[in-house]
Amino acid sequence: MSNEDVPQRLQRLGFRLPLDVLKEFLQDATAQRLSPVAMAEKLVELERREREARNLAARTRLAMLGKFHTLERFDWNHPRKIDRALYERLHKTLDFVESGDNVLLRGPSGVGKTTLAQNLGLAALTHGYSVRFCSLAGMLADLLRRDSLPAFERRLRRYVRPRLLILDEIGYLPCDNRSADLLYNIVSRRHEARSIVITTNLPFRQWGTVFPGAACVAALVDRFVQHCHVIDIDAESWRQKTAMQQHNGRPADGQDRRETG
Repeated sequence: MSNEDVPQRLQRLGFRLPLDVLKEFLQDATAQRLSPVAMAEKLVELERREREARNLAARTRLAMLGKFHTLERFDWNHPRKIDRALYERLHKTLDFVESGDNVLLRGPSGVGKTTLAQNLGLAALTHGYSVRFCSLAGMLADLLRRDSLPAFERRLRRYVRPRLLILDEIGYLPCDNRSADLLYNIVSRRHEARSIVITTNLPFRQWGTVFPGAACVAALVDRFVQHCHVIDIDAESWRQKTAMQQHNGRPADGQDRRETG
């Protein structure tokens, strides 16, 4: 068997490494005169990294996080008030995911809630957790389109099973009673088992305005807040500030490194 045959045979055995990487590895190992054990150890490590990278890429696609700036570009000096220490602890340790706790990011439009939520999702993905990101309106529309109970239950699992569910923009559009029941169903099924991150512009006492007349709102809030880390953001909309500065012919200060949503 020639060295040219080995990469193809390794792939047929289930190796995920690309052919060019396998060929380069064999050439380097031969040139360095690696022992069989050293060669096997390096090959196993390369394959492990490749599988982890592919697994992360697949879970990232399923998470539907969308495009966003990473945390390094978030301007912590822009908000007048934000518990940065709490957020950074949640982002670093992800202990809230492990314990099934929830996170609420609350503040007016344009202050960075969505970006911070997406970065929590990215951190969870890189630590091996399953994640799903969606707006409340998008999730409800997706579920309400199901025309049979089996189809509905199958689609519901998309929002119940992930270890971390991120629901964006609660409070921007009113919802009917059926939508309130759907959200309550999801929150109840995930309660104390799987984490939810919610972004909203409303205090809890005003959630009833999103679901006018729904009887389950109090129970929904009760379950969500039982184990919940609340991060309030007090700031002006960065998007509005940027638009005003551009209208006045001035670039926004630090625009390339500030991201809000």
